[in-house]
This record gives sequence, structure tokens and C-alpha cells, in this order.
Amino acid sequence: MEQSFLSVTILLILITDPLGNIPLFIAALKNVQPARRTRVILRECGIAFITLLIFLFFGSAFLEALHLSNATLRIAGGIILFLIAINMVFPSSGAKLVDEGHGSEPFIVPVAIPLIAGPSAMTTVMLLSSSSAALKLEWMGSIFIAIVVTTIVFFASQQLEIWLGKRFLSAIEKLMGLVLTTIAVDMLLGGIATYIKTIQL
Repeated sequence: MEQSFLSVTILLILITDPLGNIPLFIAALKNVQPARRTRVILRECGIAFITLLIFLFFGSAFLEALHLSNATLRIAGGIILFLIAINMVFPSSGAKLVDEGHGSEPFIVPVAIPLIAGPSAMTTVMLLSSSSAALKLEWMGSIFIAIVVTTIVFFASQQLEIWLGKRFLSAIEKLMGLVLTTIAVDMLLGGIATYIKTIQL
């Protein structure tokens, strides 16, 4: 898949999945005072943005330190995205993101990480960093837009849940999961093809 500003932005929005995360986000802020929710949302989204930027700008150095190739990262990223997509289409039950027994507000975990900047988002920006280092400023813009979209959705989360309903939000999440599945398969096949070429050489 040819990487462009638009395609990367859409991919990051799909991965962060703000609409699908609305129920989890509401549960995470259940015990937070309404007067502090604006501050908490901005703080958590800001932390997620900084985290993804760290992986974007230092991802290549991290890969070199571990002696990992671009093909290996693409294969691993494809697998992770595929698992995330499968979980979006077929949500697992029983696991709780938030411990309802604690009344304190979330800090970094679980909202910033892994709800927004999860393993799939980190892997994706690392892949972008290693494959298109010259376009880091564009990818930075894509990350910024994805975080802005997430921030807006989180601000409107309670109202969106009332307007759209849990069933509609679940349907949107499954649709995003289907789109993300095709992207994951394309990334996986691209990584395998690149790895085969390196073996032949």
C-alpha cells in the first residue's frame, strides 16, 4: 500500500478507534468530577500524542539497537493490527479495562496508554519511522490529526452514546475492524514479500 498523508491519517484514526473506545472511556472517567473531565481528556490525549511522537522519532534507533529489519517490523505490525481488527469485529468479553473499585481519575493508564496509544499505534508509527524517515513531519501531522479526532470524540462521548446508542457504536467499531483487517493483511503480505526478496539476494 502506498503511504500518503491521507492514508496514514485514516489508518491512525482507525487504529486509535475513538468511536469504539467511547464505552471504555466513559467507564474510565466514571468517577471523575465533571469539572475536571476537560483537563483529564486534554492531559491524557497529550500524553498519548507525545508517546507516539517518541516512537516516531526514535523508532528507527530502537530497531537498529535490536537489529530488526523493516520487513520483520511490517510482518509483526501486520499481525498485531490483524489481532486488533479481529477483536474489533468479535469483541472479547469478561476483561475489564477499568477497576471500578477505585475512585481516582485515570493517569496515563488506561486512557493514554493503551486506550489511545496502544501497541498497534506504537508499532505503526515505528514502521513509518523506519520506512519513510524523510516524511516524519507529515507523519507527525497525521498523528496530530488522529489525536485531535480522538479528543473531539472523547469530549462528545457521553452525548454521542446517547444519540447513536451502544448498538450503532458497536456496528461502527466492527466496520472499522473490517477495514483495518484489509490494511493488516496488506501490511503482512508486503512484509513477507520484502523478506523473501532479501533471502533471494
